Amino acid sequence: MPAHGKHRRPRHRSVSRGLALVGTGGAALALPLIAPAVAGAAPVSGAPEIAARAAAAPASPVAATAVTKAPAAPAAARTYTVVSGDSLSLIAQKKGIQSGWKGLYRANKSAVGDNPSLIHPGLELTLRPGSAKAAPAQPKKAAGTTAEKTSTTDRASRSERRSATPATANTGASAAAPAAAAAVQAAPVAATQYANNLDGWIRESLAIMAQRGIPGSYEGIHRNIMRESSGNPQAINLWDSNAVAGTPSKGLLQVIEPTFLAYHVPGTSMDLFDPIANITAACNYAADRYGSIDNVNGAY
Repeated sequence: MPAHGKHRRPRHRSVSRGLALVGTGGAALALPLIAPAVAGAAPVSGAPEIAARAAAAPASPVAATAVTKAPAAPAAARTYTVVSGDSLSLIAQKKGIQSGWKGLYRANKSAVGDNPSLIHPGLELTLRPGSAKAAPAQPKKAAGTTAEKTSTTDRASRSERRSATPATANTGASAAAPAAAAAVQAAPVAATQYANNLDGWIRESLAIMAQRGIPGSYEGIHRNIMRESSGNPQAINLWDSNAVAGTPSKGLLQVIEPTFLAYHVPGTSMDLFDPIANITAACNYAADRYGSIDNVNGAY
């Protein structure tokens, strides 16, 4: 009699997968049952709160301090355009400039050049130099501002880097400096050459007058020379009151000897007929008596 097959009750084990028993005669096969898993993303519960906090956060202190008031525009300077017959002395008198022609020259040296006696019609002069631009208003400092701390840290770091730079970095430049200075001093300065005619005499006289601070322009000197001597440096007046008194007027600008000696410009010839000495002494006298040779339009 055939023996009856005995079936064992399957034992349950704590596993993550289920087992299915399939009987095949006397043997039992255990087959895994894999249940499909459905993965789902968990909702981010904190997202709405983060967005709300970000929207309510105050603006950065750096952005708040970035807006500053624009500086006020400086007052426009008054100007004057030079016309024929003008000189710095005459302009200073007409416009009531308290510092005189010297102050006017200092304010316009870049436009006039090194010779204050040589100004040309059409030149625009500044009568009152514009004041410096006002500094922009400083924003109120916020306590603990991150930008301010960062700026201070950066400056400190740059200072440390500069102080840490080896002193030998500039050795070559320092050594070369004396040699370069010596080369500059050794180079001869070429003297300006002036023509030996009326134009050259006036221009050389203007250069000497500029060094001595004597006002006058090319046009003013030329105009008076043509009236007094027609450009003849040997001209002499033997008929006027000065001649009668024994001191005739001589030279390009018809200067009498007492005036020439009183207003002679050092460095020029002591010869009254010398064109340069005659012009500079006459202009020195005119500056003392009339403010400038440019203001002389007749016998003086």
